[in-house]
Amino acid sequence: MRRAFDVTTSVLASTAALWRGTDCFAPARRQPAELLRLYEFEGCPYCRMVRQTLTELDLDVLIQPCPQGGTRFRPLAVALGGKARFPFLDDPNTGTRLYESRDIAAYLATTYGGRARGNTQPLRSLFLVGSMTASALRPLSGMRARPSKAPAQPLELYSFESSPYSRLVRERLCELELAYVLRNTGKAAWTDMGPPAVRDRLFKAAADTGRNRAALLARAGRVQLPYLVDPNTGTEMFESAAIVDYLDRQYAA
Repeated sequence: MRRAFDVTTSVLASTAALWRGTDCFAPARRQPAELLRLYEFEGCPYCRMVRQTLTELDLDVLIQPCPQGGTRFRPLAVALGGKARFPFLDDPNTGTRLYESRDIAAYLATTYGGRARGNTQPLRSLFLVGSMTASALRPLSGMRARPSKAPAQPLELYSFESSPYSRLVRERLCELELAYVLRNTGKAAWTDMGPPAVRDRLFKAAADTGRNRAALLARAGRVQLPYLVDPNTGTEMFESAAIVDYLDRQYAA
C-alpha cells in the first residue's frame, strides 16, 4: 500500500509541475569542465525549478543534499555562501556562487549556452505554482534528514527531474544526506516520450538519443530510469524500490 501511495503521489507531483524537466531538446552548447555543485533539498519548490533547468540544459551536477535538520552539507553551504538558503549553486569553473532559483537558471543558460525556459513572466509564476503544488503532494518526503553513514565517494544517479520513479530515489538520497552525481538523462527526441513500452515497442525508437542516454545504454545495456551507481560497493542497479531498499540497508544508521 505504501509503495502504491508513493508512486501515485509522485505521478501527481510530476503532473502538478506540468511535467517540466522531462526533455533536453535544446541542451547547453558547452559542458562544465568540473562538476557544478548544488546545495538543495528535494522537497523544496525553488530547488525543483533549478533541477528542471538542469535537465532541460542537459547539465550534470554534484548534489549536496541539505534537508531540514541536516548536519553534513548545510554547514558547508553556510560557510561558502554565508546563509542557510537553498538552492545554492557553487560553480568551481568560474568561482561563481549564487542563491535564488531564477538567478541560477539565468546563470546556467548564459554561462553554458542555452535558454532558461520559463524564467520570465508569466510562465515563471505558472511553473512556481506547479512546483509548490508538487511539494504539497509529498509534504514529508525529501524534506527532513535521517541518520546515515556517509559514503567515501559520491553515488551516481541517472535520472530526469519529472521522472516519478526517480523522484522516490532522490528523496531518499536527500533524507540520508548522501551526496550524488546527478546524471541528467532527459528525453532528447519526441520518440523518447511516453513509457518504455511505448518507446521501444510502438515507436521502435533509438534509445541513445541524448548524451547520458547513450552513456547509460553503453553501461547497462538499456535505458531505464532511475539507475544507481555506487562506486563504494561496486553496485549498479535499476528499479526505484530496489534502489531505495539498498540505500536504507547500506547507509541508514
